Amino acid sequence: MSKLAEKVQRDLVAAIDNDDLVLPTLPEVALGIRKAAEDPEISVSTLSKVIGRDTALSARLIKVVNSPLLRATQEVTDLHTAITRLGVNYSSNLAIGLVMEQIFHARSEVVEQKMREVWRRSLEVAGVSYALCRSHSQLMPDQAALGGLVHQIGVLPILTYAEDHYELLSDPVSLNHVIEHIHPLLGDKLLSVWEFPERLVKLPGLYQDFTRQSLQLDYVDLVQVATLYCHRGTRHPLARLDLQEVPAFRKLDLDLDNPALCLDLEESRSMFY
Repeated sequence: MSKLAEKVQRDLVAAIDNDDLVLPTLPEVALGIRKAAEDPEISVSTLSKVIGRDTALSARLIKVVNSPLLRATQEVTDLHTAITRLGVNYSSNLAIGLVMEQIFHARSEVVEQKMREVWRRSLEVAGVSYALCRSHSQLMPDQAALGGLVHQIGVLPILTYAEDHYELLSDPVSLNHVIEHIHPLLGDKLLSVWEFPERLVKLPGLYQDFTRQSLQLDYVDLVQVATLYCHRGTRHPLARLDLQEVPAFRKLDLDLDNPALCLDLEESRSMFY
């Protein structure tokens, strides 16, 4: 590790421990959706009004409902029908996850590009997590997707920090090293501050532990397998992992030689784009 990476890592960990690090806040629309969804009696119409304030988000939800994985015989063209199809809880969780994109903005081109990469990967992992959950578990697919959308959320504060520290920004090796080592810790911190469900709060800190043994299949397992699947065939170090050695993969008992399964997973990668 370079001296710069070591110093930045020490500074960031100290800032996290002392609550000195400026963390991004949840977008207003996400807070509004969460508040609305806390009402057990909420109607589809009311939730439509809340989500409908964000035109881009409404269009994304309609697109998700029309994706190959969920597509019905008739195309859905309006938000009310989309929410009816998905259900109120489902729609709320997916909307909160998708609206995270609004936080992924930067002043510098280098950071903007890095943020886009992280978000693109998160969308892919979310889609595959959703598909795996739906066809190979009894867990909730909307939660699996939300886990995929936020599994790298801890990268954001590091990139924001880098924008104010040019020496780190101009040293991509050190920056990547810091991201790799600190983002899990920051991700847990962020999801805790944002009051995410208990089942997801520790996900950023756990998803990179590919020797992890859980008593039963959980959302971390799904995001782990989705992450590994999305890196298949690339030059990323994760592509070299033997899937059969990963407890989460064995739990799902997937046959990646099955063309139907692979088609399903490939289609799911673009589900949230």
